[in-house]
Amino acid sequence: MFWEKKLAHWVDEMRAKANLPARLVLWDGHQYDFGNFATPQVTMHVKGASAMPYLLSPSLDNLGEAYVKGKIDIEGKLSDVIDIGYALARSTITTGHKLDRVLRYFTHTKASDKKAIQYHYDVSNEFYQLWLDQNMVYSCAYFENGDEDLATAQLKKIDHILTKIQVQPGHTLLDIGCGWGALVIRAAKKFGAKCVGVTLSQNQFDLATQRVKDAGLEGQIEIRLQDYRDVQGQFDRITSVGMFEHVGRKNLPEYFSRVRALLKDDGVAMNHGITSSDADSGETSLGGGEFIDKYVFPDGELPHLSLAIESMQRGGLEAFDIENLRKHYAHTLNFWAESFEKHAEEARKLVDDEKFRIWRVYLAGCAYAFTNDDVAIYQIVCRKAGRTADTLPWSRRYIYDRAAPLGE
Repeated sequence: MFWEKKLAHWVDEMRAKANLPARLVLWDGHQYDFGNFATPQVTMHVKGASAMPYLLSPSLDNLGEAYVKGKIDIEGKLSDVIDIGYALARSTITTGHKLDRVLRYFTHTKASDKKAIQYHYDVSNEFYQLWLDQNMVYSCAYFENGDEDLATAQLKKIDHILTKIQVQPGHTLLDIGCGWGALVIRAAKKFGAKCVGVTLSQNQFDLATQRVKDAGLEGQIEIRLQDYRDVQGQFDRITSVGMFEHVGRKNLPEYFSRVRALLKDDGVAMNHGITSSDADSGETSLGGGEFIDKYVFPDGELPHLSLAIESMQRGGLEAFDIENLRKHYAHTLNFWAESFEKHAEEARKLVDDEKFRIWRVYLAGCAYAFTNDDVAIYQIVCRKAGRTADTLPWSRRYIYDRAAPLGE
């Protein structure tokens, strides 16, 4: 067959270029080694000829789809599988190929954004509970010393955010994209804030509402199933954690303008979000972004940090503290991927095989991407632009010289 010669040629090229500890086993028993080794670290089992187009053009999107659709099965440690996948894509996809850095834009309406959010977050609360920490914080943790367990690091992240924006007892706080309520519960209980949390996920709304009730904080916290564009009033503090990736690059000035409108004149806001490492705000390289859009985060768009800051300024906000947490997110994702593997059998009972494969490769792939600077994540503290410099802190010391908390 035509593909047999092409496959043999491709494997020979890969062996010469990269010498990878990987083996390809076809459905008829034929084997192809991508390197010189005694035992392969990764073995790919090809189920049939329909997998060949994916393998012979091994972008991350194609490799991921072949795995998700069950056209190939993979043996080996998951981190090794991801390393091999990136190596295959990097060695085959030529520089400047359309899959290298793709610029795509999506139409973001309230209806389409709600649909995209619910696709990702409404898998089931039980599914997320398997591999997240007990507070179900689904965003980058903060490892202050590097040796914290995940639950501790997630609470430190929330405290880091609330301390950065100087939340005080009695402050009103809006959390845009509140998830399952961990931040607003912490802000109310430990910092004495009066909070509103908004989400477009029905599952998140239901569980967050129950958690607020269980914590006895109904007088301090309101959870809403609401689009941030429909929120009215003004707040002393605003947080947005892992949400602006869903806004769309073209809509960022409007998004930050809305944040400004909801912020009191002396208020402080924080945007904690994933960014592209490409200066042109292209999505993740080698087809990774296409896979994520297709199977994980529909309509997601990552801006470069420069575009985020420019859009913030165009929206009438001044950035005054910026922190890169890329190392922290790589570590967080490794925790999640390991926990997912540990609870694999339980996860298979909650979702179908395709969904299981999507999440398995997604979590480990993202850990690789953050480790290797394919994507980054920044916390940006901001306030209304045009205010006097006298209202800015002299240094970041206030973040670390923390006042005694109200309670744990």
